Amino acid sequence: MSDLVFRINPNIILGSYTISRLGAQVHEWGSRYMVIMDPMLNEAKLAGQIMQSLIDRKIESFVFAELAEGPETKVIQRALKLAKEGHVHGIIAIGGEKAIQVGRAVAAYYNEVHDLYNFVDGALPTTTSLPCICIPTTYRSPFVFTQDIPVVDSRNHQLKFLRVQGSLCKLILIDPNLMLTLTDNQKATLSIDLITIAVEAYLSQKANFFSDMFVEKGLEILSYALDGSPTLDITTPEEVLLAQAGCMISLGAAASSLGVASLLSLSIYSRYRKSKSLISSILLPFELEDMAKFKLAKLEKLAHIIRACPDESTGEDAAKQFTEYVRQKIAKAALPTRLKDMSLSIEQLSLPVEDIRAVNLINNLPRSMTTDDLFDFIKLAY
Repeated sequence: MSDLVFRINPNIILGSYTISRLGAQVHEWGSRYMVIMDPMLNEAKLAGQIMQSLIDRKIESFVFAELAEGPETKVIQRALKLAKEGHVHGIIAIGGEKAIQVGRAVAAYYNEVHDLYNFVDGALPTTTSLPCICIPTTYRSPFVFTQDIPVVDSRNHQLKFLRVQGSLCKLILIDPNLMLTLTDNQKATLSIDLITIAVEAYLSQKANFFSDMFVEKGLEILSYALDGSPTLDITTPEEVLLAQAGCMISLGAAASSLGVASLLSLSIYSRYRKSKSLISSILLPFELEDMAKFKLAKLEKLAHIIRACPDESTGEDAAKQFTEYVRQKIAKAALPTRLKDMSLSIEQLSLPVEDIRAVNLINNLPRSMTTDDLFDFIKLAY
């Protein structure tokens, strides 16, 4: 087991209607903010409600919602320019991973004089960041607790990781009511993606007792949301359970590391704009089958925690039942089961494989994997 070196910097507030107290929470860091917001919140008529909390507390703000291209470096540059022109005191990022990653990048590099691409190419920030408040509207945010920001390099559409200040994020506010607008299909893919993150964090070479604790409890809560509570004692609404599970599993992943399915899904998204959650859900069963050869005991434990197998199942039987449990969830939601269903050729998929070989997180996989190993894994899922 590797050494635990982990610090939780942001305050975490999780609960229904916490968004109504946003103005009161951010007041201590300034009175003028740039709000980087997923445009879907405006379509769901939630944007006005969110902004009203700032208006009521006399917090000045303006909205940046040009996120159609995702967390691309050119989008970050545009947002960074507007933030500097607005002389803001802080950044509020509200939405899915696109909004959160763009917001964190703007806050990280606001005081830097060098071009953004210096940092994309590996330079580290030398100035203090702006206060950043993150309000996720999906169940999983594995990077929000870390010093890494996955972005898309607009020059070549490759996945890159920016390294930012440890004190960047001041507050993470999680309001399950903001997640009520998710469709059943979105909830299904996000839930399977959450299982992927949990499995990878638990089996990573970087896993430790601290990350294991969060993953185990997070998966237990997730099982209540997906399959109901085994007792009548738990009456918590589904959206609250999913938010709680997502927070705990994301914390576990931050203390450990993501794995091959998550990294490949990020890389494929960067290259071809295919849904990260969908790619992750396709890859998870194959990742489980692969990990059963190397991490059987830990996989068996997870299978019991999420109630994917009977109590008496052990070893390979438990691991196979876990894989079948995931495949049944995929089938029930009518999700694609093969990468070829995403209109991608095997030749196209060779590029994302090469891209992640340059990512440092690749060293934290449960087993060492060469480029050939990664491509063989892709072929299995194709």
